[in-house]
Amino acid sequence: MADYRIDELAREGGTTVRNVRAYQDRGLLPPPRREGRVGLYNEAHLARLRLIGQLLERGYTLANIAELLPALERGHDLGDLLGLGAALVSPFSEEVPITITAAELAELFPSEATASSLERAMKLGLVEPDGDGFKVPSPRLLHAGAELHAAGVPLDAILEHARLLRRDVDRIAGRFVELAAAHIFDRYGDALPPPEDVPRLADLARRLRPLAGVVVDAELARALEHRVLARLGEHLERLREQADTHGYAS
Repeated sequence: MADYRIDELAREGGTTVRNVRAYQDRGLLPPPRREGRVGLYNEAHLARLRLIGQLLERGYTLANIAELLPALERGHDLGDLLGLGAALVSPFSEEVPITITAAELAELFPSEATASSLERAMKLGLVEPDGDGFKVPSPRLLHAGAELHAAGVPLDAILEHARLLRRDVDRIAGRFVELAAAHIFDRYGDALPPPEDVPRLADLARRLRPLAGVVVDAELARALEHRVLARLGEHLERLREQADTHGYAS
């Protein structure tokens, strides 16, 4: 097995001597074997150093890596652990943000795209300043608002309902996540799950996303049907009566 001095190890590992020493100080890299005053590192040190570099490139912090390394030593598979992490923290939406100009925004909300309404929209995160224009994180929300406005709903009312809807949806998301956490993930406490459970948990985390959408969509459809009948039933009945009176009924 080859031996490396610290400068040789740093060079082979694609990092610096300063980083090697920092990793040692944090306990991420075992100390070298001593021969007199010279510290000698081996292939295991090099493999660990390269692993640290790969994890840093993936966006993990040194604190994250310090938590991962003991799990790897206990027999966890790195790919499984990274897969679980990605399943838990990757974005839930596949929407691609767009950029829109102030003129285009005003065209969607004619006469109501004021400085005040724009400030409210930015506070809600519906639009974000981006150079001379605005970044729209969710084009679907923007187009839904534009459709409502075109149908006659004032922009101020749309923004207020967007604020309230966000609060309500956040509560729904909290309940769903709490259900999964309390009955699936919390059973492990603060410890990592055993190696054989990690792939199953990663798969479950990925399936929770569409499952949550199905549940919310089904409940929203049921609630909308109930609310529409309760709130607009009389209007619909009058429309039917008028249709019958004017001979429009089939």
